[in-house]
Amino acid sequence: MSEPLLIPCPHCNGLNRLPAARLNDAPKCGRCKQNVLLNKPFDLSESRYASQIKGDLPLLLDVWADWCGPCKSFAPIFEQAANQLSGRCRLAKLDSEANRNLAGQLGIRSIPSLILFNNGREISRQAGALPLQSLLEWLRSQGV
Repeated sequence: MSEPLLIPCPHCNGLNRLPAARLNDAPKCGRCKQNVLLNKPFDLSESRYASQIKGDLPLLLDVWADWCGPCKSFAPIFEQAANQLSGRCRLAKLDSEANRNLAGQLGIRSIPSLILFNNGREISRQAGALPLQSLLEWLRSQGV
């Protein structure tokens, strides 16, 4: 039997130990009882960042701003990717205007910016909006 995966809850930040074979069974958080894996992106804030980058399931972060045209056009593509990648990768959105300190710490120079995290560290970064197929190919090349 494989080792369980540690996955933070997108609602309460509680760390859940889940068997890899059960990721498609809509696992619930042991603390707040809400779904641990979502088929849509969740909002990330500076206060939740350190908790959410932890875990064994990769986190893809979309750094965006409301005034950014490419960010707005990329949003539906990111939603589609979240639906297709549920159980393989978690997707989150970080508003760079509301979280300026964190955007600065992450070294964001252009938006949209995509940052892929696994086990608490950044493993790859991509600047600019991508078509869905290119986004999925980029993630596959990163082992997602």
